[in-house]
Amino acid sequence: MADNEANPVNGVLKGIKKGTTILTAEPFAFVLSDHHRKERCDQCFKSCKISRCAGCQYVFYCGRNCQRKAWPIHKVECPNIKRIHPRILPDAARIMARIIIKLSHNGKEEQGFYTPQKYRVFHDLMSHVMDIKEDMKKMEHFTSLSIVLVEFLPMNILPDVKELLGIFGRMSVNSFNILDTDMTSLGVGIYLGPSIIDHSCKPNSTAIFEGTTLIIRTLCDLPALDWSKIHITYIDILKDTKTRRAELQKSYYFFCECERCNSPETIEIAAACPNKKCTYPCQSTDAHCMKCGEEFPEYFKERFDEVSELSVFHLEKMENTAYLDAARMCLEKQEGVLHPYNLLVVRMLEMALAAAMELERWEDAEMYASQLTGRYLFYFGETHPMTGQVHFVRAKLLSFQKNSRLGLEYITKAAELIKISFGDDHSKIKNEVKPLLDQLLAEYHFGKNGY
Repeated sequence: MADNEANPVNGVLKGIKKGTTILTAEPFAFVLSDHHRKERCDQCFKSCKISRCAGCQYVFYCGRNCQRKAWPIHKVECPNIKRIHPRILPDAARIMARIIIKLSHNGKEEQGFYTPQKYRVFHDLMSHVMDIKEDMKKMEHFTSLSIVLVEFLPMNILPDVKELLGIFGRMSVNSFNILDTDMTSLGVGIYLGPSIIDHSCKPNSTAIFEGTTLIIRTLCDLPALDWSKIHITYIDILKDTKTRRAELQKSYYFFCECERCNSPETIEIAAACPNKKCTYPCQSTDAHCMKCGEEFPEYFKERFDEVSELSVFHLEKMENTAYLDAARMCLEKQEGVLHPYNLLVVRMLEMALAAAMELERWEDAEMYASQLTGRYLFYFGETHPMTGQVHFVRAKLLSFQKNSRLGLEYITKAAELIKISFGDDHSKIKNEVKPLLDQLLAEYHFGKNGY
């Protein structure tokens, strides 16, 4: 039996352990982000030696096998991409075009199974058309995409406006970000079977990818496979309740009532206690700490709001590119004002880590990774892929600093956690974790024994 396969009993999966693959699915339609177009294969998303399509000169493939797999869809795209050159088809328009092409070639009957007997077809996916019609920004986006598609696609496969809006809705609400092994987005896909899975800001399962193959794995032990109780997260959960609920309402048209959203917020938006020895999460409006009794200085609320606003401003400014000086300045201002586990501190540490790594300042980067480790454990839990990833990053940074002893400690922990979230056979283990583990083991023994 494969790694962590669940055991079927009378058609029902019983006693599912954490780290179990409960669903694997291929995309109904997908697209590689234009940002990665010249560095990854358009079909399998691998980063390797790639060659340009001779027809459109736009997409790249790693070899003939991927080119053949892509051809049923790309043969319609190819001449039209060439025709509209030098204009670039936006990612959203391209995946919508691919859905239309697929539906016009018997895609309506394609079945995405989520149990041995139960499946979904594309038109089973929720479209939220009525919500979208009342959403001015979404309708503006739909209109702009429609204009692009009318110019791009052959008229004989272009649906009428009503059907087009339904396709747009299903695409918007049911898309998965296809992630690489570092949990960074590479593109977008529609997966029929997995669309059954609901959201929670405190998920018990996770979606990871092997190329474009989506894999759902459990993050905790479950008594049985009940799809109504399987939850992944649709959004980045390192946000406060108000922001998460607003994002879910805006993108998915529901008000989140999950366990985390219905629990009182404390530490996520907390202020630091004036007593540096006290770690109790305080409110910025408190006159004194509810635990140690230390009084807050005059005008603390104003200072808290000022630092919070400054942090939000710089986080938004650094959405695409992190700057070490700005991140460090914000972290200094946050100290003693925002609680160390306040989400604005966590996000700023992420920015500082990204910027330090970009500048190859390994010692600084390792310091920020070390500060993130405990915070990720708190917010994501031990088995989440993001927790395993921060351990892996820290091990890699320690290897750059030739600290094989501590690096070995963190790569060992990373391997343990990543096996739960990704599985023993995933390329993350084979191509990244194991080579680093072997390297650090060799370096440690060489340093210890002197040969």
